[in-house]
Amino acid sequence: MSVLKNYRFTIFLLGGILLGGLSGILFGEQASVVKPIGDIFLNLMFVLIVPLVFFSISSSICNMKQSNTVKKVIVNIILVFLFTAVISAFVAYFLTLIYNPLENINKEDIISSLPEQSIRQISSADIIVNTLTVSDFQLLFTKSNLLPLIIFSVFLGLATAFSGEKGKLIADFLNAGTNVIMKMMQIIMKAAPIGLGCYFADTVGQLGNQILAGYMHVFFLYLLLTIVSYFGLNSLYIYLSGGRKALGIFWKNMINPSLMAIATSSSAACIPVNIEASKRMGVPDNIAETVIPLGTNIHKDGSVMAGIIKVTFLLTIFGQELTSSSDIFMIIGVALLVGAVMGAIPSGGMTGELLICSIFGFSPQLAGTLMIISTIIDIPATLINSTGNVTCSVMVTRLTIGKDWIKKQLYT
Repeated sequence: MSVLKNYRFTIFLLGGILLGGLSGILFGEQASVVKPIGDIFLNLMFVLIVPLVFFSISSSICNMKQSNTVKKVIVNIILVFLFTAVISAFVAYFLTLIYNPLENINKEDIISSLPEQSIRQISSADIIVNTLTVSDFQLLFTKSNLLPLIIFSVFLGLATAFSGEKGKLIADFLNAGTNVIMKMMQIIMKAAPIGLGCYFADTVGQLGNQILAGYMHVFFLYLLLTIVSYFGLNSLYIYLSGGRKALGIFWKNMINPSLMAIATSSSAACIPVNIEASKRMGVPDNIAETVIPLGTNIHKDGSVMAGIIKVTFLLTIFGQELTSSSDIFMIIGVALLVGAVMGAIPSGGMTGELLICSIFGFSPQLAGTLMIISTIIDIPATLINSTGNVTCSVMVTRLTIGKDWIKKQLYT
């Protein structure tokens, strides 16, 4: 009975998702009849994402500065994000060389079968500006501009901390806001089994035809990369951070974050679940509430691996070199950049695809080709993107506090 009580929500969530997936397979596109229910649930979640990111990051940065740990934490976050992204890029690159699923594809048919795309050519400079900033204050508070909001929240947290007693009122407001928003998330999550089940039914029903229409080998390759990254790399990182017993604690708490990622295909929607899971693993509140929202936008190992496949796709189609030293660093570098600029919403935008076409000199019309790849691998990519942030929160804790501390926290 105690096991059933502890895992009751997980069982309901898994049941809802499995029932939704089965409905999508059986009814295909007709499963879209339940899509409004899933959309209502996700919209309720997305409405709270912006205030959650704003309050959690601002309050966490403020609290860390007050305890003189902010500099060390930020440095460790950057190191961990960069390290895991580079590892993912190299793994994806070498596996793609071993099994390039595009070599036997009829290249002319792929390009000729694409619908006409109307895509505006944008420069790399514009991409950087639009990724990091917005032109008006009110534009910060939309889920499509989470990275500028994160940057603003970091500065607000620092400014509040540096203000000392004069900023105490704002600091209290930020901490209280974080608690209230997290409580609202917990209330909405009670409807997750039904909402996510309906959303997943529509997703599976829609994806079925797209996968059958082509790119099957790309999908299988990405599934292989997902298995290697999700089970292999995550386990390796956790073992290095806390030893054998840490692995049991980690995987015990990764059920809900994984199911949420699979069902929603949205890293942003997974923020509250990931924060809760990180805290249960012993990650301090201020680290969890900083790493998870920040990682949602700039740490996307799944998107990095997808970037490798997309670049390889175009280079293979047009018969360009893949194995020279300059090409290796170029492909991996672009994949890392794509992983940092892609949005955190489901199948969000063509920014990454346009960036690939721009850097390698391809027509922006080919972004439509890459968008098909994004669509069919969206679910496993989100799984890697989202759960990787939980792993990074443990790694940052290990670097910030030390191995003895994190082991004590994990095992008590």
